[in-house]
Amino acid sequence: MSSSSTGINYRSLMENALLKLEKQQSKLSALENAQTEAIAIVGLGCRFPGGADNPDAFWQLLHNGVDAINEVPPERWDIDAYYDPNPDAPGKMSTRYGGFLHEVDAFDAKFFHISPREAISLDPQQRLLLEVSWEALEHANQVPEQLFKSSTGVFVGISTSDYTKVLWQAGDATHIDAYFGTGNSLSVAAGRLSYILGLTGPSLCVDTACSSSLVAVHLACQSLRLRECNLALAAGVNLILSPESNINFSKAKMMAADGRCKTFDAKADGYVRGEGCGVVVLKRLSDAVADGDRILALIRGSAVNQDGPSGGLTVPNGPSQAGVIRQALANGRVEPAQIGYIEAHGTGTSLGDPIEVEALAEVFGKHCSPEQPLVIGSVKTNIGHLEAAAGIASLIKVVLSLQHQEIPPHLHFDQPNPHINWNELPIVVPTSIKSWSTSEKLFAGVSSFGFSGTNAHLIIEQAPQQSQNSQTVKRPLHLLPLSAKTETALQQLAKSYQTYLAKNPDLDLSDICFTAACGRSHFQHRLSIVASNKTQVIETLTAFVAESEKTNSLSQPQPNKTPKIAFLFTGQGCQYQDMGRQLYETSPSFRQTLEECDRILRPYLEKPLLSVLYPPSGSTSPIDETAYTQPALFALEYALCQLWRSWGIEPDAVMGHSLGEYVAATVAG
Repeated sequence: MSSSSTGINYRSLMENALLKLEKQQSKLSALENAQTEAIAIVGLGCRFPGGADNPDAFWQLLHNGVDAINEVPPERWDIDAYYDPNPDAPGKMSTRYGGFLHEVDAFDAKFFHISPREAISLDPQQRLLLEVSWEALEHANQVPEQLFKSSTGVFVGISTSDYTKVLWQAGDATHIDAYFGTGNSLSVAAGRLSYILGLTGPSLCVDTACSSSLVAVHLACQSLRLRECNLALAAGVNLILSPESNINFSKAKMMAADGRCKTFDAKADGYVRGEGCGVVVLKRLSDAVADGDRILALIRGSAVNQDGPSGGLTVPNGPSQAGVIRQALANGRVEPAQIGYIEAHGTGTSLGDPIEVEALAEVFGKHCSPEQPLVIGSVKTNIGHLEAAAGIASLIKVVLSLQHQEIPPHLHFDQPNPHINWNELPIVVPTSIKSWSTSEKLFAGVSSFGFSGTNAHLIIEQAPQQSQNSQTVKRPLHLLPLSAKTETALQQLAKSYQTYLAKNPDLDLSDICFTAACGRSHFQHRLSIVASNKTQVIETLTAFVAESEKTNSLSQPQPNKTPKIAFLFTGQGCQYQDMGRQLYETSPSFRQTLEECDRILRPYLEKPLLSVLYPPSGSTSPIDETAYTQPALFALEYALCQLWRSWGIEPDAVMGHSLGEYVAATVAG
C-alpha cells in the first residue's frame, strides 16, 4: 500500500524514528562515558617515614632505596619494657621496630583556628590530616578559600584509635572534656576537614583495615563520576601511639622478627608497622583539562570486593584478588597486556605473598613473556605497612614513578620465595632503579588487601601530554608574593623557596610567580620580591632569611581591614606616542582590552587605534589630534583599569577629569 493512498508518509516516519534512535544512542554513549571517565590526579601531599614530608622527598627516598625503619622512639613507649623475642610472651611484643614520623605531637592549631584546649583532645591523626590536605591543595594549585561552600568531597581511610588509649592511660577521667568525643571519633576526621575548609560535598571515613585508603580513593572516583562532587580529597592516615596493637599482632604471629617487610623473599616472616599520611586531589579529566590543571596521572579504573569464604577471617583469597583486578581492568577499559607494573599489597608474609603472586599469574600470565615481563614491587619494603594509609602510599609511589618513568628498587629481596611458582609468570622484582618507558602509554596497577577481607585495586595511567602556554614576549620583571600567618612561618616559607629554586635551576620563574600569586592563599605577613631572574630572587630570599633589608622587598603585617581604593582617570593632555607599549607587549589582559577597543573603533577612525598608539618604527603618529587623542586615552585608561581588575584589585570609588569622566562612568557601570 503506498503512502499516497493512505495519507501516511512512511519515509518521514522512518526518518523521525532513525533520528530518535540516534539521539537515544548519543545519550546512552554520553552516560557510559560519564560512568567510565578517567579521574585526574592533580595534587599530592604526604608525610611518610624517613623524612619523606613531601612528594619530592618521598621520591628521593624511593629512588635511593632508603630503608626508613627504626627502633620504636622512646617518646612512644619504653621498648625495653615491652619487647620479648618470644611472640607468646604475655604482654610483650616480638618486634622493636617500625616506620615512624617525627614530632607527631607538633601542630599549628592557630593556623586552623583551633583553640589550644581543643587541640590537646584532638587525635594527632586528625591534626596530620588537616596539615597534609592543605599541602595537597597547594600542590594542586587549588586556593582553599575559593573552595568555600563548593561541592568538594572528602574521603578518608582511617582505622587506628591509639590516642584514646593514650588519654586513658593518663589515669585521670578529668582529661575527658567537651572536645574528647569529636577529637577522637574516627568519623570526625573527614567531617572536621570539610568543616574547616567549608566543603559541602560528600564527607566520610572508611575503615576496611589495610585497604581503607584505596577504598576511599575508589569511592571518591565513583562520587566524581556521579557528579556528587566536582573535586575530591582522598586520603589515608595512620599513627602508632600506643603498644597494644603491636602486642596483639605479635600474638597473631604477624610481626617480622627483624622489623622488615621482606616481600616475595624466602625469609618473609611477617611485616613491620609504619605510619604516615597521604592525600591525593582528584578531578574528572574533562574538568581538569578545561581548568588548565597540571595532571600528574590518571585513575582509569577501580574496583572493590571481598574475600568471602577464605581459609580464615584474615586469610587472603586468591580468586577474589584476581577478581578485583579483572574488574578494575574492565571498569577502566584497559587490557592486561597494557599493564607494565604492579604495586603489590606485599606485606611480606609466608602465606600472603604466594597467594598474591598466584592471583597475578591468573590475570596476567597469558599476557607476559620473558621479553616483556610484569614488574612487581612494594613500598612496604621501604616504609613498612601503613595499614589504613598503606594504599595511598602505594598510589603516590606509582604516580611519582610514572612521572619520573622509573621504578624504584624493591628492598630486602635476596632469595625468591620457594613457595612462589616463579616459572608460571615472567616476573621481575627490581632490586635497583629500573627505567620505565615505552612507545605506548604507561599503565600500572595498585593493590591493597585488608585483613578484614576487603580488597581494592586501581588502574593508573601515565598523564596525558599537556600543551604549554608560551609567551612570545617575556616580562622584564616578575613579582613573587609570599605570605604566612606568622613572621616565623614566613621566614620558613622564604627559606623553602630559596632551597627549592637553588635545587631546580631550570624552572620557569614566571610559572613560579604565577602559582604563588594565583594558586596560594594570601595571609597577613607578606613578602614581595620584584626581580628579573631567579638569581635575584634567591639573593633577596637569602637576605630576607638572614633578616637583612633589601630595597626591592617588603615584609609587613597587613591590616585586618582592606583599605578602600579609588581610581582617578585623567583628561586630555597626558597622551604620548607608545604609551603603555611595554604593558601591551607583556600583559595579555591589557592587550586583549586594547584590541577590543581597536575593533569597536574601526568604523569611526580613519587610522586604526593600535597604529596610532604604536606606529611602526620611524613613523609619526597623529595621537595629538583630538580625534585620536580622546579615543586613545579612553582605551588606554580603560585597559589599565581592566588590568588592575584582573589582578583582583577593584575600586571602591572612581573619579575622572574631563575625558576621564567617561572612563570613570564606564567602569562604574
